[in-house]
Parts: sequence; structure tokens; C-alpha cells
Amino acid sequence: MDDIVKQALAKWPHVPHCYGWLGLDARGHWHLRDEADQARGSFVQSKGALLQHDKLIEFIGRNYEADAQGQWFFQNGPQRVYVELECAPWVWRVQPDQTLQSHTGLRATATDCLLDELGRVYLMTDLGLGLVHTSDVPDIAAAVDRGQWQPLHVQASDLPLRYGYVLSPAAVQCEIGKVLRVEAAS
Repeated sequence: MDDIVKQALAKWPHVPHCYGWLGLDARGHWHLRDEADQARGSFVQSKGALLQHDKLIEFIGRNYEADAQGQWFFQNGPQRVYVELECAPWVWRVQPDQTLQSHTGLRATATDCLLDELGRVYLMTDLGLGLVHTSDVPDIAAAVDRGQWQPLHVQASDLPLRYGYVLSPAAVQCEIGKVLRVEAAS
């Protein structure tokens, strides 16, 4: 985490969290979702505006992590901005030397290969579970052909619980709010 972010957290520790405004798609791109995008539905239904400012993307990447509940967020100064995930918290790119790099630029080492019912390839790594970028699936297929990987067949809907991440922190927050309103009405 950037030092300036740590300083802001110390100075303003009680800034409310932000939900639904930032998303990560299956190709490792960040999307900003305004109120209209959020009103149109989930991140999968309405992604919002693609972020293209390199310095902002790098800042998000340096300050991207998960909380204890497996909800991924970007720490924007004192405010935690929870991320809506299309598929997984990481998107892997296979480098020319066959190493892995995340959408945030971190290197990773794979331990398991998974294949879902739609043909999407995931790798479990020392950083966690991530989706292989569609452009790099042929590299993984070649590794399978060489016997380097024996993909485990999985259901995409099982992955968040199995690997401890939350696709939509906004939906979780909405459900918590419903429960609190029901309890308050009782």
C-alpha cells in the first residue's frame, strides 16, 4: 500500500466504505460505475466506463487487496472502495518466459489449473485464484498438451466459496442492510 494512503488512513480513520462504483472485468480492466450504471444492474449487466488513465490504473493496482471476508477493494486514501468482480480477483497474463503476471503487475507462481463449464481457465497461485486472460489460453492449452497441467473441472459458481472471495461486495452489503432493517422493525 502506498505511504500516502497509509497516512490518509491514519488521519481519517472513519471514512465510510464505497460499494458498487468500481469493477474488474474478465480481461483485467477496471471500470468506473456511476449511479446510472449501478441502477441498470449488476457489474456483469452494466460495466460502466472503462478506466484508461495509466497512472490511476497503477495507483489502483498498488492499493488493491482483500479484507478478511474475501471482499476485494482498492484503498483510495482513507476510503475503501470495494470492487465488483466479473470472474475472479486476479487476471493472469502468461509472459513470454511462461511466468505469470497479474493485471496489477505482480508476479505469481501457479499451483493448480482449473477449467470451468464454459471453458474458462483459472490458475491457483501463491497470490490466490485468477482467471487466465483469453489471449493466453492457448499457452495454457499447450502446457496441458505437454503434460505440465492436468486441469481440474469445476463449476464457476462454486469458485468464490471454495477459494474465499466475494464477486459482489455491493450485493453482500445490500443483504446486510436488509437483515438490519428487518431486525430493527422487529
